[in-house]
Amino acid sequence: MKKRLLLFAAIVLQCGWCVAQKHIKDSVQLEDVYVVGKSKAQRLREGAITVNAVDIAAKVNTLTNLNDIVNQTTGVKVRYEGGLGSDFELSLNGMSGNSVRYFIDGIPLDTKGIEVTLANIPVNMIDHIEVYKGVVPAYLGSDALGGAINLVTNKRINNFLDASVSVGSFNTYIMDVNGQYKLPKTGILIRPTLGVNFSKNNYKMKDIELWDTERQVFYNTDRKRFHDDYLSLLGQIEVGVENRSWADAFFVTASYNKVNKELQTGQIQSIVYGEAEKKQDAWNISARYKKHNFLIPRLQLNLLASHTWNHSLTVDSAYRKYDWNGDWIPTTRNEITGRAAQLRHYKRPLTTLRTNLDYQWNEEHSLNLNYMLYHNGNRRYDDLDREFEPTNDRLTKHIIGLSYNQLLFQERMQNVFFLKEYINHTNIEQEDHAWITNADQVPKVSTKTYTGYGLGTRYRFLEELSLKASFEHTARLPLSREMLGNGTTVYANLALKPENSDNYNIGLFGNIRFGKYHLLNYEIGGFYRHIKDYIHAVLSESEGMIQYDNVAGVNMKGFETELRYSYNDWLQLTTNISYQDARDQNKFKKDGKPSITYNNKVPNRPWLFSNSELTLTKHNITGDGTRLRFSYLYQYVHWFFLTWEGYGSLSTKSRIPTQNLHSATLTYSWQHQRYNLSLECNNIFDTMAFDNFKLQKPGRNILCKFRLFIQ
Repeated sequence: MKKRLLLFAAIVLQCGWCVAQKHIKDSVQLEDVYVVGKSKAQRLREGAITVNAVDIAAKVNTLTNLNDIVNQTTGVKVRYEGGLGSDFELSLNGMSGNSVRYFIDGIPLDTKGIEVTLANIPVNMIDHIEVYKGVVPAYLGSDALGGAINLVTNKRINNFLDASVSVGSFNTYIMDVNGQYKLPKTGILIRPTLGVNFSKNNYKMKDIELWDTERQVFYNTDRKRFHDDYLSLLGQIEVGVENRSWADAFFVTASYNKVNKELQTGQIQSIVYGEAEKKQDAWNISARYKKHNFLIPRLQLNLLASHTWNHSLTVDSAYRKYDWNGDWIPTTRNEITGRAAQLRHYKRPLTTLRTNLDYQWNEEHSLNLNYMLYHNGNRRYDDLDREFEPTNDRLTKHIIGLSYNQLLFQERMQNVFFLKEYINHTNIEQEDHAWITNADQVPKVSTKTYTGYGLGTRYRFLEELSLKASFEHTARLPLSREMLGNGTTVYANLALKPENSDNYNIGLFGNIRFGKYHLLNYEIGGFYRHIKDYIHAVLSESEGMIQYDNVAGVNMKGFETELRYSYNDWLQLTTNISYQDARDQNKFKKDGKPSITYNNKVPNRPWLFSNSELTLTKHNITGDGTRLRFSYLYQYVHWFFLTWEGYGSLSTKSRIPTQNLHSATLTYSWQHQRYNLSLECNNIFDTMAFDNFKLQKPGRNILCKFRLFIQ
């Protein structure tokens, strides 16, 4: 009996062993299991509001200017007026200039200084960029009409140092430093940031017109820019604590921004300056506070208090007229405005207060209330022009936003509903040049109120197919630059009206995976804008000055699409195309006569453009922890009119010609990206490139960047 039991036990064990072996063999033969995660940028793209999300981490080793990467995104076009530090205008779904607002971590970017832009913010401090189109979230507290750009900074836990130095053509030097250090005993965080940009911008101007005194004729030739030095410095220190019982975060920030800019031209490159320049200093102090479970469970409070001292100085004291040779003749007028010599000061203090309350009922429902105050001064005086009367204008805006967010059907549907209230108060003292600025047509003190509202929805049918749609009725209040001028090349227009717009967006998007290594992301979108009192810049070709004015009605429509393909982690291909059709809908002029610009495209706005980029990455090419990365970028911009197409004969209409630009970048990293060296060549074929107001951009240029990252 025992033998039989032992034999039976042996048979059972043997069978069990065989089954186990078969199971192990079968399991080994199973395909690999892999988990797919989504980045912050991808999750943001898949929300209810139309937004581009741009990840900076992949390009931080080569990037020196945030405008460059934004310019490659769908529906966005950045148009410069020259080289490094020049004025630029960003067009987003056809809306441009000040219709687009800029933020950093939800805080208005101009709190750092009126000359702080995407072009001189240190790249190393940014994690990703949010580009909102048409519909802007209420929590940003903005009166943006065309959209908003929010820079989101790095939120690293560990101590780190991120420093880079770039050297390039036209005597260009760029340095960025960003870091974090946590004091061991107190837990206090110190976050220093420094950004320095310098360039002589002495690139060659091609085929410009000069006067031959001996032959008494004009002739075309090439000359270098000789008065276009640019220096920008931004220093910031942030000190605070996180994860305390009384605060999730509390930080005090102090910053300083300095800009010195020589002026080579205005908006017309045939008018040359040789001594005019602009200087700006801005100091800022701010404090922010964040607390979860504030007073009651699931209520989050965010507070911001900020004050900025802006001081701009325009130097225009030379009675000279220059040409592209650098030669000059004496005159009786200054260089920019053609009037008396000026040392014109503009002091524009800015006070910003923000209160944001977010209540999370549960994982599916939340309510957000946001209040933002902007108070902008404009004190003007002159050290040379004794006939100039000092003034102190004031603009105040109150913006209140309420939004309700939903997640339904196991997060397959996302909805957001919002209301906005805008209160605009102006106190204007300036009266000079009333025939230009309309100072005699407006009340000195006024208060007006506007209401906005909207919604957004997204439904995910499959991972490969989702639908989103959004609508917003909104108002956009004129900025101080538009209404009060900039002291150099922009005249004031005190009669400028706020813009009003109805914005519609619809889009399809999805993620299609082919096997283990192939991934295709696609986005297709369309938009329509009906804008009343559209604000745009009007160019005076005789003076080279601009002034902002209203167009009674503009209809804007278009579509855009983007494809992103990746194979494993070594090949990425991105291509996008944008079409934007903005037309004047005002049939009659103010005097009742038919308008010649009716149904014309809005001038000085690109309406068809695309970007394509190929990136190849090879890891461990010379050893463990090394990486070689190559990128090739092609950009196309179709020609567009500089002024209204209804003006003049067809043969004399001024156009910005079609642009075909090619760039390439090569980056080598070692020791797991602690050390990074990159070489970039822009405008490889040295094409004559134009942009805003048909001003020439630099030709072929090379930039070398070294980045050190220690964590």
